[in-house]
Amino acid sequence: MASTAFPVSAPRAVPAGMPLPEIYARVSRHIPAIEWPALAPDIEAILRLKRERNAVILAHNYQAPEIFHTVADIVGDSLALAREAVTVKADVIVLAGVHFMAETAKLLNPGKTVLISDLGAGCSLADSITAADVRGLRAKYPGVPIVTYVNTSAAVKAESDLCCTSGNAVEVIRSLGVKRVLMIPDEFLAQNVQAVLPEIEILTWAGHCEVHERFTPADIREVRESYPGVTVIAHPECPPDVVAESDFSGSTAMMMNFVTEKRPAQVVLVTECSMADNIAAANPDIEFIKPCNMCPHMKRMSLSNIRHALETLTHEVVVDPALADRARAAVERMLAVGAR
Repeated sequence: MASTAFPVSAPRAVPAGMPLPEIYARVSRHIPAIEWPALAPDIEAILRLKRERNAVILAHNYQAPEIFHTVADIVGDSLALAREAVTVKADVIVLAGVHFMAETAKLLNPGKTVLISDLGAGCSLADSITAADVRGLRAKYPGVPIVTYVNTSAAVKAESDLCCTSGNAVEVIRSLGVKRVLMIPDEFLAQNVQAVLPEIEILTWAGHCEVHERFTPADIREVRESYPGVTVIAHPECPPDVVAESDFSGSTAMMMNFVTEKRPAQVVLVTECSMADNIAAANPDIEFIKPCNMCPHMKRMSLSNIRHALETLTHEVVVDPALADRARAAVERMLAVGAR
């Protein structure tokens, strides 16, 4: 399993007779021993099917530990998964994440079979804007570059100039060398980028992540009162006043790197719940304090439906050829910025 941020923690003692003991050791702090025998058959089948199908599993950082730490081959944030998808040596890619991520993997691997195990794994940000909306913005603001967050459909990407992620948004916008940019659809991410780049006027769209928009500054203050000295790390999809109350803000990969490098004694991750679970599995000496919010779409992924996807090669993700080339170009322009 590839990861950009996880150290290997000391294995925990595994009860005798436990199936797949080496794999269980990775998740023993999060999955009770009594539950493991029910999960092990799906894990064993997935590992076998990956070999038979020449398949890999790309898992987002918001996936539950039983997926993230057992069957995933490549893990990371949206940017890391997009970069890795370019070089995947497999015939089949299973995207353990949401639909726009699977579309991005397909754009970058048009000749491969890309699967998502639940077609209902959507995204409130992707649903907040359409290709027609982007065309309307281009007509309203002629000549202004349109930078689209990767949390969007391929149809929206196709109407854009280039894409960005929360991890490279500042770098992407700065690379354009212009004084005015449309950054869509995440309003809060755009506002947080604006705070870093005051010299550039960033026009926004009123799209929000249903996980991150619910956090408030009062949540942060309450945690600080209960846990003096706690380190608070917020995702930049959070409202700007939440980011202002935090000690650090960054993409999920940046969050992971901050925790594993700085090693705060107590930390709050103001983001999706599985982030803390996945970092804690490899860092048992760090105490993770919640609140967090659950993403209902990410949690549609399960070991059982990933197994079914590999058994039946469903559900295959297909991108309309009429827009695939333009959408792919927007993603590739983003990746080129980081490669300079």
